[in-house]
Amino acid sequence: MPIRDDEKLEVWSQQVLLPDASVYSKQWLQIEHEVLKLPEFPPELLDLYLSHIRRCTLTLIRPAKVNGGIHFRLLGSSLSLLSFSPPVIHGDPESYEVTLCLSGGFLVQQGECERGRFRLTAKGFGGDVTVSVELSDYCPLLLGSSRPSRLRKVSYRLTQAYIHKVVTIRFLAGLYRKLTGRSLPVKVRTQSLNGGEEI
Repeated sequence: MPIRDDEKLEVWSQQVLLPDASVYSKQWLQIEHEVLKLPEFPPELLDLYLSHIRRCTLTLIRPAKVNGGIHFRLLGSSLSLLSFSPPVIHGDPESYEVTLCLSGGFLVQQGECERGRFRLTAKGFGGDVTVSVELSDYCPLLLGSSRPSRLRKVSYRLTQAYIHKVVTIRFLAGLYRKLTGRSLPVKVRTQSLNGGEEI
């Protein structure tokens, strides 16, 4: 299908600090049924994401599967920046979802290791497919506590939050290209979440 000069791939994003000082981040896009090359969503969605993390960070972060769980390790070391329990996968004709629960890692506040959830989702609606990457209930080490200072918020926003957003948007754009065979310039749209502070 020819690409118009004004055609862009819209990726939506919201990234907020909630009142309990946990981070909620979600990026998503909608793929129109008419441009899909593959009739079914790829079951290797999580593997695609993990490969993207390794490639996008120039192997600085190396996801490793250990005892069924997943560890985001720094270089070739045993230091895990983020550790997740084994993935829980749900699938049916209309949706596909992979959920990882945080179980520890250097970048998580002590005492808050069991709260975070990471979710990859593909849901069909009206013939289209909405793909989303969601991080919820995450308490980053950089924020320090349930009452982070302004300096800590700015530090987190300019480093970890920014990197996560960019990496995720690139993943969604690459996934769109893989599924449709079309490479489009990306337009990011922000959606606010009531009760949260943009971060």
